[in-house]
Amino acid sequence: MTPDPITAAIERLGVVAVIRLQDPTRLRAVVDALAAGGMRALEVTMTVPGAIELIAEIAPTLPADFLIGAGTVLDAETARRAIEAGAQFVVSPVFRPAVVDEAHRLGRPAMPGCFSPTEIQQAWEAGADIVKVFPATSLGPAFFRDVRGPLPHLKLMPTGGVSIENADEWIRAGAVAVGVGSALLDPRAIAAGEYSSITEKAKRILANVQDARTGR
Repeated sequence: MTPDPITAAIERLGVVAVIRLQDPTRLRAVVDALAAGGMRALEVTMTVPGAIELIAEIAPTLPADFLIGAGTVLDAETARRAIEAGAQFVVSPVFRPAVVDEAHRLGRPAMPGCFSPTEIQQAWEAGADIVKVFPATSLGPAFFRDVRGPLPHLKLMPTGGVSIENADEWIRAGAVAVGVGSALLDPRAIAAGEYSSITEKAKRILANVQDARTGR
């Protein structure tokens, strides 16, 4: 797939699960729980021990309609290694033009993290496929409405501050998708092996996003 179809798929799916784990042996169970809840786009962050090796291990086992990406990518070399391991998109908490360029060189979309309107526009002009607004915690959905007023061409995805309950508000404010981490993947539930709670939360957030898109 070229960047455009992958980006379109992420927009269609509406939610990217951001996976940060202390215990990498639980990744498979977490992915299975997300899949059972209907989730089809996930991001394994580079803060997970052995993240690139885990992507290489799990990517070939996922269904054809699944998208697996690499998160917290801070440099071009990590982007290259992650993509070669099987990552289908690259996400960063910061804007590094070299990461965008390397992802595109390898035929994968890049989603750099930005905060201010100026930085967001600069990332877009540098070729960002979707701009990850991070941390969105202190901004809120109104920020998206304000930014997209004069800049309606932007494709924005909030990460940080997105919850099961407010995901629909971000979509209504103009987000093309939302990135969700701890609100979806409670570290305590994972440590306790309570994976069914992940499945239920996945169902709820996907339903909230769908409701926002259908005007409910």
